[in-house]
Amino acid sequence: MNDKDTEHEVLSGVRQHIERRRRWLREGDPTLARQFARVGVLGWMIVTPMLLGVLLGRWLDRSLGTGIFWTAPLLFVGAALGCWLAWKWMQKP
Repeated sequence: MNDKDTEHEVLSGVRQHIERRRRWLREGDPTLARQFARVGVLGWMIVTPMLLGVLLGRWLDRSLGTGIFWTAPLLFVGAALGCWLAWKWMQKP
């Protein structure tokens, strides 16, 4: 890494900090209701893909007569997808 890359990183971080400060001054602290709503959305972002995985897995298992062969893996795929979506959503400013 050279000096120009380091300088660019520092300037980028400073710009991001200034923008966050301006937004906080403009909007203020989030209300308690808004924080609860954010937690609720986060929960549904994780639970919804899991439920869809279970529903699809149960349908496949009933159609193919395979017990829980598809339900369990699709539940884990839904959990992984939901956690990834939640992580990406939390990374947004």
